[in-house]
Amino acid sequence: MVMLPIEVCYILPTNQVVLPLEIPQGTTVSEAIIASGILKIFPELKLLQLQVGIYSRKVALDHIVDSEDRIEIYRQLTIDPKRARQLRVAKKKRIINGEKTGL
Repeated sequence: MVMLPIEVCYILPTNQVVLPLEIPQGTTVSEAIIASGILKIFPELKLLQLQVGIYSRKVALDHIVDSEDRIEIYRQLTIDPKRARQLRVAKKKRIINGEKTGL
């Protein structure tokens, strides 16, 4: 049986977990995630609800993993990216306006 080296990654704001493992050829993303043990480390992760990708390209849980793949488990967004940008721009404008008025 051919074994493939891969990594399963989960990145949090304060730390990152990268779990290297070897899986049999023909393994799916979901099988690799289970085999990595990451669901035991982070019990809040629910396999069927995960958004995952390989090297920043979204894939389905039934995608077959290749050698040297890095499976990335994506966190839920806490704020819409457009809204986050609007807030950053508004903050920058307040700072600029504050400097102009001497505040």
